[in-house]
Amino acid sequence: MKPVTYTRAQALPAILKHRIAILDGAMGTMIQRFKLGEAQYRGAGYFGADGAGDRFKDFPRDVKGNNELLSLTRPDVIRDIHQAYLAAGADLIETNTFGATTIAQADYDMADLAREMNFASARLARQACDQFSTPDHPRFVAGAIGPTPRTASISPDVNDPGARNVTFEELRAAYREQVEALVEGGADVLLVETVFDTLNAKAALFAIDEVFESSGERLPILISGTVTDASGRILSGQTVTAFWHSVRHAQPLAIGLNCALGAALMRPYIQELHKAAPDTFISCYPNAGLPNPMSETGFDETPEVTSRLLREFAAEGLVNIVGGCCGTTPAHIGAIHDAVAPLAARALRPGVFYRETVAEPA
Repeated sequence: MKPVTYTRAQALPAILKHRIAILDGAMGTMIQRFKLGEAQYRGAGYFGADGAGDRFKDFPRDVKGNNELLSLTRPDVIRDIHQAYLAAGADLIETNTFGATTIAQADYDMADLAREMNFASARLARQACDQFSTPDHPRFVAGAIGPTPRTASISPDVNDPGARNVTFEELRAAYREQVEALVEGGADVLLVETVFDTLNAKAALFAIDEVFESSGERLPILISGTVTDASGRILSGQTVTAFWHSVRHAQPLAIGLNCALGAALMRPYIQELHKAAPDTFISCYPNAGLPNPMSETGFDETPEVTSRLLREFAAEGLVNIVGGCCGTTPAHIGAIHDAVAPLAARALRPGVFYRETVAEPA
């Protein structure tokens, strides 16, 4: 495969080679801390110039829980979360766009707002990164591309194995709109994350390639799958190794795992990925352990526990990017940053996927 030259985030490959980079933590956990009600999700009480005003005051259905809408109605909330993660030491922050596709937004009758949500979310993250970036410590916007609530590989009807509630073409079109808006809004990299169905991910990667071909720009791609249980497989049935071989054609800058499991349960699958992809950077951002409704974050691991486990990953030479998924907070990210900072990044075997397209850092 031909080497790839990136038009953005040119410094990121060299950074990943020389130190472990820090991804941010959960968005939903942090939003829950604001205890927003239906009126707040519609923008009531926010008087910032970048808010939506009364635009959604009379929207005909409930929108509480539509976190992506907050990029339009309560940008102050999303901005505060980004800033908290950056202050904790994050190198990359994800846009508030996990569910910002026409397919996911259809559940709220807001499919027509998907492009606007992606652009606004990318701009918020861009502004936060620009605020915290320095020549010695650049920060990067990761355009978050979630799996959608539908699956192209699995039937939603146990009585009809051939049934599907979404097509590859529908996914491709939805993802293309999302990618275009993320890039236009200022994303540095694109993160296809929480992959539970590889066919959905392939639709996202196809759409990304279409955007790259039409624009002439090529951004780094990060891909992160989700092992759903102790079977060691993603929901659509692939092992971690099989998943990697299904997406490696996209030449991602990093391949990794996130969500569903805490770090302790994720470890054997990161070890498997480490062996399967020796010439590609590895990312890992687990949940803060298992769900625990009695805890402040809804998950059972404290920052000290999560950071200790990820330090063990780093000490074993397994990772280049670490962060947190569900239940993690800026306190978790700060602890992870401090825990892995003294340790070396995972070394790569020279191959076709890692591209030294930028100068080595001093």
